[in-house]
Amino acid sequence: MTRTKSNNKEKYKNLVVTKPWGSEYIVCENKTTATWLLNIKKNHKTSLHCHPLKKTGFILLDGTVQVELGFYEKVILKAPSKLMIRPGLFHSTKALSKNNATVLEIETPIDKNDLVRFKDNYGRENKPYEKKDKMKKKLLNDINFQVPKKFGINKYKFKNLKITVEKHKNAKKLANRPQNTIFAILDGGLADKKKRYVLSPGDIVRTDTITKLAGTFNVLNKITVLTISKK
Repeated sequence: MTRTKSNNKEKYKNLVVTKPWGSEYIVCENKTTATWLLNIKKNHKTSLHCHPLKKTGFILLDGTVQVELGFYEKVILKAPSKLMIRPGLFHSTKALSKNNATVLEIETPIDKNDLVRFKDNYGRENKPYEKKDKMKKKLLNDINFQVPKKFGINKYKFKNLKITVEKHKNAKKLANRPQNTIFAILDGGLADKKKRYVLSPGDIVRTDTITKLAGTFNVLNKITVLTISKK
């Protein structure tokens, strides 16, 4: 089967994709990763689906959700929380909180056609990603994160959370942050002396892990991260 990769910058820039369970749109994107913000309505759930090729980093920003992982495991998460979803793992997210749930998903490689729906409450089994008729323009007050053009930190606020998008040459600039800070790798990473990545785009870790890795491994050219921490 021939797979046609979607060009997010052409198809999804400044658009909100409406879903039967809520909506999603891109909040940050580079050549390596696309970060989507999902708004999931109470008692609604995404399809039980997988991405055969994509690695997905999952960050719960607000609310409480039940995440189904594979066919036998269900976990309850409260914000802020994180998960890693490997390629090929079927998963589904249900919002349990009365004020809906807000989720970030960091996907790499970028390809919305890399989707297999197994079960769906809205009759979308085996159907592809949504078409243009399910999209509308983003509003001016919709969340949007920008990667620094050179090096540095862009800061944002979301309810009781502090969010940054950072680009650095030195891994030690990421170390010793507040405990339980969540780090999502958007581009670049940490590598050993043979230039083998030990932390790469789509990976999500917390402060203790990033601090340990930054003491031993180095940045190749640059590393871009998104961080989440409580104010």
